[in-house]
Amino acid sequence: MATAPSAKLTPLLKDELDIVIPTIRNLDFLEMWRPFFEQYHFIIVQDGDPSKKIRVPDGFDYQLYNRNDVNRILGPKASCISFKDSACRCFGYLVAKDPSGKEINALEQHFKNLLTPSTTHFFNTLYDPYREGSDFVRGYPFSLREGAPTAVSHGLWLNIPDYDAPTQLVKPLERNTRYVDAVMTVPKGTLFPMCGMNLAFDRELIGPAMYFGLMGDGQPIGRYDDMWAGWCMKTGLPYIWHSKASNPFVNLKKEYKGIFWQEKAIPFFQSVSLPKECSSVEKCYLALAGEVKSKLGEVDPYFKKLADAMVTWIEAWNMVNSPGEKPAMTSLPNATSKK
Repeated sequence: MATAPSAKLTPLLKDELDIVIPTIRNLDFLEMWRPFFEQYHFIIVQDGDPSKKIRVPDGFDYQLYNRNDVNRILGPKASCISFKDSACRCFGYLVAKDPSGKEINALEQHFKNLLTPSTTHFFNTLYDPYREGSDFVRGYPFSLREGAPTAVSHGLWLNIPDYDAPTQLVKPLERNTRYVDAVMTVPKGTLFPMCGMNLAFDRELIGPAMYFGLMGDGQPIGRYDDMWAGWCMKTGLPYIWHSKASNPFVNLKKEYKGIFWQEKAIPFFQSVSLPKECSSVEKCYLALAGEVKSKLGEVDPYFKKLADAMVTWIEAWNMVNSPGEKPAMTSLPNATSKK
């Protein structure tokens, strides 16, 4: 007796989510992830030489933007988008197709995290109280058990730990092989080093603050792009895990000024306060830019340049995402593939 074929399940957040990938090379690796990602829309931000053709496997729905597209769409405001650095990925956050959608750069756990509240105001000693087999512990206030909307879901990875260059150099063979199946909320106001490699966020809640700063070509610092964004947000984030590799000698060249500057930047973020009149993410971010310029600008002139770029970023965000006439967003005709 023949049986009817099973119905194909609709992926979570299928029409609300863009997968953003910054790259300088072909994306053949997507074949390994086809079962997970094929039904989602990709925004690919090509870094480096815009004349190089990036190969994307057939069957994926994507838009590809290179530096020429960035300059064409943003005009003079393109100066806020980093070049020759993974910080260019925030251009993908800027041009996402659905202004109320969610952005992702990881796996299914991120979906669950973004759809589940966070316990940002009170730490639960059984970690995530909303997952099966867990709950709120004795003494957790009932008035806080509804939690808060999750704005960002963040993870690390297995294999090579996310160390800075000096630690990588003294521990070249160290590997993280222990998978921890746990989700926890970083308490509100607690700083942590965010990584953009394994990250998802709700664009409607936090999008304008997801700016990765000025890094890479022409800048005195690199590999602090994602951490800068995380410090600016000072938000609570659930954790999962992923994988990557990097060159510690190249990293040291990019990081060495940041290793010293972070000793000034972190106390700044621990003490900075914003006016109560800041009633939106954009207003908060502009106020923060002013504080960065006046306080961290004394550390190095780079921070004054960075503060100006933060303002330009908000201007670009409003230009692209506000109602009314917008710049032409179509990417290169020969670089767009539809299933």
